[in-house]
Amino acid sequence: MSDMFIVDDNLQDVRLDKYLNELLKDHSRTYIQKLIKDGNILVNDNISKAGYKVQAEDRILIDIPEPVYADIEPENIPLDIIYEDKDVLIINKPKDMVVHPAPGHYSGTLVNGIMYHCKENLSNINGILRPGIVHRIDKDTTGALIVCKNNNSHNCIAGQLKEHSITRKYIGIVQGTFHDLEGVIDAPIGRHPVKRKEMCINEKNGKRAITHYQVLQQFTNYSLCQFQLETGRTHQIRVHMASIHHPLLGDEIYNHNKCPYKLQGQCLHAKTIGFIHPSTGEYMEFEAKTPEYFKNLIENVLK
Repeated sequence: MSDMFIVDDNLQDVRLDKYLNELLKDHSRTYIQKLIKDGNILVNDNISKAGYKVQAEDRILIDIPEPVYADIEPENIPLDIIYEDKDVLIINKPKDMVVHPAPGHYSGTLVNGIMYHCKENLSNINGILRPGIVHRIDKDTTGALIVCKNNNSHNCIAGQLKEHSITRKYIGIVQGTFHDLEGVIDAPIGRHPVKRKEMCINEKNGKRAITHYQVLQQFTNYSLCQFQLETGRTHQIRVHMASIHHPLLGDEIYNHNKCPYKLQGQCLHAKTIGFIHPSTGEYMEFEAKTPEYFKNLIENVLK
């Protein structure tokens, strides 16, 4: 689908991606930036960049490609539902569950489960592989996740994520004990320059990332901490805590100490999530029940 737009005088000097975000309200800014990067947006018949400042009378040609359909099937997967209404679904995601389909994981994902549960009532802004998905947590991280059931709720929650106004609190067990019982890590995170599947503190090419941490309980060699996110970078808590020499227990990527316990990935749980409801405008907050393995470690093993 192709459309042509002429920039009005009163909209000049606006970033191209922001200008298009106002035109294409059914698409996220991230998707729009991808269209620009892939050459699907032409300015005066030329490929441009997201940061280009549009000028009066610029001709913007938008070519949105036809969706590529993948064989993603609804599956009757049991879901731990914390809350549900016509706009949102709050899920307590278990360990060993990928949030959305990707190469090697086209079944058994959270998306397969919510497609079965919600039928056609899911937002489609993030495409056919991520219906309803507005944010994610890692495969082996458990806890609260918001699913959006329509595009209005998706845009509302995505906006709050962008503004960093959503409350996101995690609990995790980390290596070592602390002298200072709380702190803030403000360090940019980006792709590792050599290990392309890993993230790292990247001063040159990373994006700003801020994690607040508080020590809740200390054991002989480990500490139970609470983390509150201001930003939501990939692997943020895992990378930040490893950077201050307190990697998460069980983290197979960022903790290079041998784990003495039989665990499946990092001990990290998204415990609390709070946001402004898309329809009511009221603040809502939910807690995801702590998984049994986590409670057992605290109550019977680490002591």
